[in-house]
Parts: sequence; C-alpha cells; structure tokens
Amino acid sequence: MQSPEQNQLIRLLLSRLERVSVDSYWAHRASGIRGSLLRALEKVEAGQAVDGSALKRLMNDGFQILERAARERVK
Repeated sequence: MQSPEQNQLIRLLLSRLERVSVDSYWAHRASGIRGSLLRALEKVEAGQAVDGSALKRLMNDGFQILERAARERVK
C-alpha cells in the first residue's frame, strides 16, 4: 500500500515531467515514464496492487530524466 505522501510525490513528479520541453532530447523518455507512472497511480487509487520496487524504479527514472533535462537546458 502506498502512502499519501508518496502519491503526492508521484503527482508532483508527473507535473514536472509534463513540463519537459518538447525540444529536449529527454522529452520522449519523459513522456513514457509519465505514462507508466500515471497507470501505476490509477491502479493505486483504484485499490489494486502495484509492485513497489517497479514503482520506485519508475520514480527514480523520472527524477533522473528531470535532472538530465535541466542540465541540457543550462548548457
């Protein structure tokens, strides 16, 4: 079971991934991670089981993409 704080963090991550510029190299990857996170969040909210380690991996991937997109933008 996911905590409300983790669900809120997922929502924040989703909103940040949505803002990755379409001109960015990372935009396509951000879109894929975002879609996977949305599906996982929908399952959680529907009371269905979600693999916690897979969800954690998706979140980590999302944060890495945000970091790399930000670095790209700074250059």
